[in-house]
Amino acid sequence: MDTVLITGGAGFLGYHLAHHFARNGVRPALLDIAPYEESEYPDGTLFLKGDVRNRDEVRAALEASRPRWVVHGAAALPLWKRADIFSVNVDGTRTVLDESFRAGVERVAHVSSTAVYGVPRKHPIEETDPLSGVGPYGESKILAERVCEEFRAKGHIVPVIRPKTFIGQARLGVFQILYDWVESGARIPMIGNGRNRYQLLEVTDLARAYWLACTVDAAQANDTFNIGAERFQTVREDIQALCDFAGSGARPMGTPAALVKLVLRVLEALKLSPLYKWVYLTADRDSFVSVERAKAQLGWQPVYSNAEALIRSYQWYLEHASGLEVGTGVTHRVAWEQGALKVFKWLLGGRRKPRRASAPTR
Repeated sequence: MDTVLITGGAGFLGYHLAHHFARNGVRPALLDIAPYEESEYPDGTLFLKGDVRNRDEVRAALEASRPRWVVHGAAALPLWKRADIFSVNVDGTRTVLDESFRAGVERVAHVSSTAVYGVPRKHPIEETDPLSGVGPYGESKILAERVCEEFRAKGHIVPVIRPKTFIGQARLGVFQILYDWVESGARIPMIGNGRNRYQLLEVTDLARAYWLACTVDAAQANDTFNIGAERFQTVREDIQALCDFAGSGARPMGTPAALVKLVLRVLEALKLSPLYKWVYLTADRDSFVSVERAKAQLGWQPVYSNAEALIRSYQWYLEHASGLEVGTGVTHRVAWEQGALKVFKWLLGGRRKPRRASAPTR
């Protein structure tokens, strides 16, 4: 049986990658510094502890798992300290690539981000468009891609995938704040009027892209790919679809973008809000990518629309809300402490209502 080693395996994407590869007859091996909820993973999963910055720990994980492929998803997210973001995202990527190919791994598929495009002026964004990351996270992801290109130049197979913001079952973080407000019946403040188009991505569609990047012909896979939903509306329309499904009385509400961004910048500086710069600076802008290259070269096709992805994720939240762990806002699998945003939720009519939404069917 083939094995895939997934770095960052305790995280939201790692959880879904493990299940997707297992359904296709591949044993998942996971490497992370975070603890695992082992019961949530497929039978036969190998759980390994280690830091991608530590060459000895990466080497030991490769020796223990002997993978055919590696999916490198370990990353420091935007609310981490700047030095840690660069050391994990850049130095860690180099270590994983170097040790993987020394160990004879066939391919290393890298998890990048559309944050590498910054705040672009043209849409849809294509893989050949200029890169200009916002903040340490976006900057570090650009540098990590350059490391991947170095290894490609040496003859190695390193597919790089730039996913849009991805959501789905077990996704919390900033989206848990949205779901909490929707459930409570609050008005949902959008940054701006909500008429911009902001593409999302359902995580199972993303997991399938990584499976294809590991298994299709090497000449087709050894490239850089945007991944995102093909069906999406305006922010206002997608949030309204979620509110309609919830039936709580929640509804989207426009706000003056410049003023809201200023307030959020101050709250972030005072550590009174978990929302970080990348979230609020781009929320009122169009943001969508072309996925034609992935469709043509990987044979990938997304299943879910923005609205369907939001509803699936929200339904999971409803089913698990009572047992959610509240965290400090550095991972996507904990419910973030809302800080001063709780006050705004109350002012905008937030309250508890009985849960009555049911799961969407396909």
